Amino acid sequence: MDDGSSFRSGFVGIIGRPNVGKSTLLNRIAGRKVAITSEKPQTTRNKIRAIVTKENAQLVFVDTPGFHKPKNALGERLNHMVRSTMEDVDVITFVLDAAQTIGRGDVFIARELEKVETPVIGVLNKVDLLESEMIESQVEVAKHLLNFADVLPVSATLGYNLEILLSRLSEFLPEGPKYFDPDIITDQPEKLLVGELIREKALELTREEVPHSIAVIVEEMNPREDGELIDISAKIYVERDSQKGIIIGRGGRMIREIGTRARKEIEPLLGSKVFLDLRVKVEKDWSKNPSFLRRLEEQQGG
Repeated sequence: MDDGSSFRSGFVGIIGRPNVGKSTLLNRIAGRKVAITSEKPQTTRNKIRAIVTKENAQLVFVDTPGFHKPKNALGERLNHMVRSTMEDVDVITFVLDAAQTIGRGDVFIARELEKVETPVIGVLNKVDLLESEMIESQVEVAKHLLNFADVLPVSATLGYNLEILLSRLSEFLPEGPKYFDPDIITDQPEKLLVGELIREKALELTREEVPHSIAVIVEEMNPREDGELIDISAKIYVERDSQKGIIIGRGGRMIREIGTRARKEIEPLLGSKVFLDLRVKVEKDWSKNPSFLRRLEEQQGG
């Protein structure tokens, strides 16, 4: 058991505007999927904890929704999660997209980060999309955005520079013991992870037809007595009848394909074959409904 004398442990916030690759970065660091990915903004709705245990440090990563100007109650809650994360962690990674110019969204976040005393490391992601001579130029541009403790070019897709990033982040953590067993990779409830995988596949397949209107609540997860199968019952919530038709698809084709793709990722997660029962329900304007949003938060808490 480590006595904490030379071991460091603490919390790392991942912040950035939508679609800069925060969830991809988190999954790569964790070595498995703990956060869903999508080309659509606001895919991440929960604080996803990934636990990375190294020889001399344990880093607990907290992913957050992308900071944005809120349009409804869901947006307000997402931004509140980001602000509370910035204040509670030991160090922040501010993820930027190296393949794009710094935009108003990045500036908006930088101004918010100026209000907290937490040290910030700039993470210039997607450098695999740049010519080598452009990388240093983008790093220099990023340094003008905020008074960063450091700016590191990385590629979450290729794993480039991630060990250096972890080492640099560890320097900002306080001395202390391991908070989690080294074998634990995430502290998220299985129901939440299963629901997120279902939502990822629904987003993946419906593309632009149902932009931000999908929520998933896993109602039951029950192993059968023979231990060979887990029965999972989940509801996919949409905001309008037309969206329900899109999710179900002609003759039920879409909902079956969502189930097939989700099952392929759920089974390795649970280490068992699963029977997945998916239903679609209309919850009108759920993203503006505080009581429904509380139900989603309850699932996050297990």
